[in-house]
Parts: sequence; C-alpha cells; structure tokens
Amino acid sequence: MTITVKVGEAKTHLSDLLAKVEAGEEVIISRGNDPIAKLSRIPKKNDLGALIEEARAARARAKPVTTEEILAWKHEGHRY
Repeated sequence: MTITVKVGEAKTHLSDLLAKVEAGEEVIISRGNDPIAKLSRIPKKNDLGALIEEARAARARAKPVTTEEILAWKHEGHRY
C-alpha cells in the first residue's frame, strides 16, 4: 500500500511514517500535488517477505503465458 503526504505532514509525522515503512508500506512525499520523494523499506538479505513481494511485483509486470507456451517448455529438449 502506498501513502502520499505533503512535506509539512511528513516533517510532523516522520516517526509514524517510518514505522509504516518498516511495516512494508511505501510513502510518497509531495510538494503540492507534485511527488518529490519516496520512502521505502530497505530489504535485509534474509528478508523473506521482501523477497516474496519482489517476486510478486516481477510477476505482475510479466506478460501472461499461454497454454501452448507451457506445453512447448515442457517438451523442450525431448527427443521423440
């Protein structure tokens, strides 16, 4: 989930915003209606949750796979 806040609100509530970032949320800081910065969690090497989220985001960007492609991959390299 992404939260958008204005600069003044970010200054006033920085500790609360950082707690939200640590919990996995993303915070966009804007000046007026223009976004200027993004706060996001720095993943740890062994952070399974971050790894899963990264995999889900990559899958969401990928194009759909057809049944024909899956069958072709399944039989790839087989000799008949």
